[in-house]
Amino acid sequence: QVRLLESGGGLVRPGGSLRLSCLASGINFSTSTMAWYRQGPGKERELVATITNSGSTNYADSVKGRFTISRDNAKNTVYLQMNSLKPEDTALYYCRARWMYWGQGTQVTVSS
Repeated sequence: QVRLLESGGGLVRPGGSLRLSCLASGINFSTSTMAWYRQGPGKERELVATITNSGSTNYADSVKGRFTISRDNAKNTVYLQMNSLKPEDTALYYCRARWMYWGQGTQVTVSS
């Protein structure tokens, strides 16, 4: 059974930072492309960042230069380091594995 468990969300002030984690089980993590998505209030779910099994990364234009996706294959975990957070980054952030499996999400709220 595939399971993706996100953590690290919370309330942060504009300009602040958070690091999200996604612990994967039930898949061959080291061979899996991993991704972070988000869905803000009243918005469509959007792709934020991806990382392939070889470590290649891609980012949405809205987060380039502020967010960094990384992975630790020994820990079956993918991370999303989010810096210089803005109110428009407020969303439920989801982890996705192999373009198939979804986690339950972790809430990020950016507000003063």
